[in-house]
Amino acid sequence: MNNVIIPQDERKHILEINSRLKENLMRYCLNPGTHCPTAITGLNVAMCTEQNHIGACFDEPTIGFVVQGKKEFLAEHGQLQYEALDAFVVGVDMPNVNRTILSSKEQPFLAVKLSMDKLLGAQLCADMPKPNRQAATAHCGMAVAPASAALLEAVARLVDLLDKPEQAPVLAPMYIREIHYHTLLGPLGETMRAFCTLGSQSNQIAEAVTWLRNNFSSPTTIDDLARHAHMGVSTFHRHFKAVTRVSPLQFQKKLRLHEARRLMLTQGQDAGNASYAVGYESQTQFNREYKRLFGEPPHRDVSRLR
Repeated sequence: MNNVIIPQDERKHILEINSRLKENLMRYCLNPGTHCPTAITGLNVAMCTEQNHIGACFDEPTIGFVVQGKKEFLAEHGQLQYEALDAFVVGVDMPNVNRTILSSKEQPFLAVKLSMDKLLGAQLCADMPKPNRQAATAHCGMAVAPASAALLEAVARLVDLLDKPEQAPVLAPMYIREIHYHTLLGPLGETMRAFCTLGSQSNQIAEAVTWLRNNFSSPTTIDDLARHAHMGVSTFHRHFKAVTRVSPLQFQKKLRLHEARRLMLTQGQDAGNASYAVGYESQTQFNREYKRLFGEPPHRDVSRLR
């Protein structure tokens, strides 16, 4: 847990905004357990009604806020918890295995997620002095901290635009910029700045991850990835694992499995065709690794999700 202290008056204001935000979100979360895209590009709503539900997804760079409930991000070397009134940043494309700690049908886990615009982040970084603020609780490419009232107000205004579609084209970009600004200004700013600043090691790793995500079905070596990151092989491997918590080849494997799952769910492909499409040569190996990641064999997992 982080030790960022929020004044009592500000916390009261945050609770008032959060109550309004929760009321609005409940009207848009029609499919519990899924990430529901909204009419505003890049803005998603997440909802889960199951206690101890373990989910596996693939996160893109994101600025998020937890409205209700509690979750933990699970990694090979520890966990990171995030709960109501927390903001969080995911700085790099990465596999995410998480578990809901506090959630029910009466009080579901609720969160808002906004795609991080790294170009906007880089522009703001150039215009802003580096804040001298207490850092958030960080875990590889993700960080968590209590949200400020200013950040939450900007999030709430953006969500309010879902009821005002005629205003969204003009106002949404302004609120999105404000959300990025307040995130950089607060304790999450250090993590966000690291991934938005061109030439930083975190940014170089993020570039390599993007390349790998676009080419995951092709044979790839560590040397190839290190060249894309403009790093030596040993330096690249060390920093890649520090950011993603897995080795580059393990990361590629998870990319393939997530894509195979998507092909089966959205395009109706069977496990054999999906596994071949993402680069597997052995059906047995695919089934074994799929079950290890998602908890069930491909056919059973896809049938359940449908």
